Amino acid sequence: MFANPNEDEIRHLLRTVKTVAVVGFSPQPDRPSHRVALALRLAGYRVIPVRPGLDEGLGEKAYASVRDLPEVPDVVDVFRAPDAVDAIVDECIARGVTRLWLQDGVINEAAAERARAAGLTVVMDRCMLRDQGLLA
Repeated sequence: MFANPNEDEIRHLLRTVKTVAVVGFSPQPDRPSHRVALALRLAGYRVIPVRPGLDEGLGEKAYASVRDLPEVPDVVDVFRAPDAVDAIVDECIARGVTRLWLQDGVINEAAAERARAAGLTVVMDRCMLRDQGLLA
């Protein structure tokens, strides 16, 4: 059964990462993915929007998928339906991503375990922005 890293490990992850690829980023300011991405940017992270058909978000060039990113982000933060996570995990493994964060409600235990078996640190069903409070 999947278990998230403990709070000390999550705190370390949040202190270590600099670039966050937000898969499922929305250009709509009222959407959770937009609000979280904006808050992360304001907290000092570089946020790279990932959404097919989007050219730009929050002042950064947007990309259609993780495989299209010009660099490997420090963490991939996922705002997608659980059934989309398998393909995202495949892309993360292929690109050499080392950290995967599945936001609140994004629960796919099989994909999370597969990512972990491939060496990724995985956080599932937690909000990266809310967990920023652990840094205080």
